[in-house]
Amino acid sequence: MQFLQKTQFDFIGKRYLSFALSSLLILAGLVSLVLKRGPRLGIDFTGGTLIQLAFQEAIGLDQIREELRRRGSGNVEIQSFPKQKAFLIRSQGGAGSPEVVARTIPSALREAFPANPFQVERVEYVGPVVGQRLVRQAFWAVIWSLVGIVVYVGFRFRSSVWGVAGVVALLHDVFTTVGLFSLLNKELTITVVAALLTIAGYSINDTIVIFDRMREKLRTLRKVSLGELINLSVNETLSRTVNTSLTVFLVLLALFFWGGEVIHDFSLALLYGVVVGSYSTIFVASPLVYEWQTWKARRAQRTP
Repeated sequence: MQFLQKTQFDFIGKRYLSFALSSLLILAGLVSLVLKRGPRLGIDFTGGTLIQLAFQEAIGLDQIREELRRRGSGNVEIQSFPKQKAFLIRSQGGAGSPEVVARTIPSALREAFPANPFQVERVEYVGPVVGQRLVRQAFWAVIWSLVGIVVYVGFRFRSSVWGVAGVVALLHDVFTTVGLFSLLNKELTITVVAALLTIAGYSINDTIVIFDRMREKLRTLRKVSLGELINLSVNETLSRTVNTSLTVFLVLLALFFWGGEVIHDFSLALLYGVVVGSYSTIFVASPLVYEWQTWKARRAQRTP
């Protein structure tokens, strides 16, 4: 099934516009990360306790915050979900160990609001040592995955420029996703890191499909200019890209709205990643190959 047939879009001709848009996305995320001194790390990385409570009757966030402050519950952040009458309480200090905090906070709220019972829907706690270990593991997981992609793409296409262009597009997707989470003030958890690695895999897979078509055209259309060849390759694979991205996007959209709070950020990262991954494959990776090959050709002409 093809929604788009025999398209003739001039993607290479619009490359500077796409470079400007990508630069804007990167700059917005970078400014947010600098102003906030890095991403907002979840308890997976910082250590602490997370408790989700669902009350029977509506209650104000200020009431919860004031009661916990009065009882000396430590450094606590509270997020409200009014429609579910629920609250997400994060403690990165508190009195005692994470296990103790997970018991004392619900106990304190039961005593403070006996007429409004609640249900403890979720409890998570991570020690600081485990959090530091997860930071290192997440960092190296991302680094080694990028190295592996460069090696694989470079070997398959027998040129490092293809691998570098693919990884630049991939880094574009991952960084702008982190920037989006910073702009929205959302936490970077181990689940979101898994989403980032999934985005990387999705992005490079789409890029390889287009690169493979470009390689085929280089063998058969030797008299066609590089810009026309790239445009032809992208247009021929455009329907496949749209079909794949749209299918994945609809599934993630369902998860985002009806999957629950636990996977909300995970599905948000993937939703954005699918869109930006398809964009970068067409408007970042392919134009980078064009710019590099054009620069090499001009340099060869100037060399005596």
